[in-house]
Amino acid sequence: MKKRREVLFNQLESYRDGVLDVLDDVTEVEAEMVPKGFNNNIRWNLGHDYLDQYLWIQALTKEKGPVPEEFNSWFGFGTSPANFTTETPSVEELMILLKEQPAIMKQAYGERLEEEYAPTEMGMYTLEQVFIRTIFHEGMHLQVIMDLKKCIRI
Repeated sequence: MKKRREVLFNQLESYRDGVLDVLDDVTEVEAEMVPKGFNNNIRWNLGHDYLDQYLWIQALTKEKGPVPEEFNSWFGFGTSPANFTTETPSVEELMILLKEQPAIMKQAYGERLEEEYAPTEMGMYTLEQVFIRTIFHEGMHLQVIMDLKKCIRI
């Protein structure tokens, strides 16, 4: 199990580093743009990636994560930048949260990956299964962020 845990959290850190690397030269103005054909912007994708892991963990364990209530109305499934307010975190603030999150996840859940719970609507019943799903999901959003960046800079 120790080896699987290390692989899982290394993958989470690797995808997260990929997201943060892609953002290295993105300006706040670029992060706000929603190119034609897209529903969301870079900033929304960052907040959504951060929130998604906590929502799936909460759905499984029924434990509330350290996410402000407003995050769900800004970055939850089906939301858009139209839901943003002046209090919405900046790209820089979201990047800090994203950078810190893998270590927080490993500390909080690393020893609990095989604990079984009542299955989620997708049939997941362990935290390990949730992390596999959220890492895949983050990879999808990494590609969206790269596509947004490319479209913005054409």
